[in-house]
Amino acid sequence: MEKGQIMSKRAQRKRALREKKEKSAEKESTEGPSAPSSFPPILTGGDSDQYDVFLNFRGSDTRKGFTDYLYRSLVNAGTVSISVFKDDISLEIGEDFNSEILEAITRSKILIPIISENYALSKWCLRELVRMMDCKKSMSHMVLPIFYKVDPSYVRFLKGNFGEAFRFREKRFDTKDI
Repeated sequence: MEKGQIMSKRAQRKRALREKKEKSAEKESTEGPSAPSSFPPILTGGDSDQYDVFLNFRGSDTRKGFTDYLYRSLVNAGTVSISVFKDDISLEIGEDFNSEILEAITRSKILIPIISENYALSKWCLRELVRMMDCKKSMSHMVLPIFYKVDPSYVRFLKGNFGEAFRFREKRFDTKDI
């Protein structure tokens, strides 16, 4: 298969997934309240691969509460649609999520790391954060960190449970990234 055909198939899969999620959300809205993560991503502009906001978070800490609430609030804000990347909604099952997530960061305008107490235990959170900071430096992306149930000074000075999680990960992660 040629590269153009592969890209076309990827775009078709993404469109089919988006349509399936939209139908699911419509069905749930007629049947009653929908689950927090059932909201489909809303893409803006002509480039369907462009996102307005990218959410980075430790799933076990914030996915079912704060992050779902933030996602819904962003998607439903105002009259202009906002495109928000959230991994469990924006990625197809079985996709190479590593490259897809890193590309989504690059294609997003605003990057929001939701830093929680156990955030540093996740190598993916840290990898995504490294990419976010690279994008901020090289492409002027806006990074708006949210400190969720963790004192920013604990993050800055690696204190408390966040510091312990970071030191644990430091032993297993590339020193350059740390």
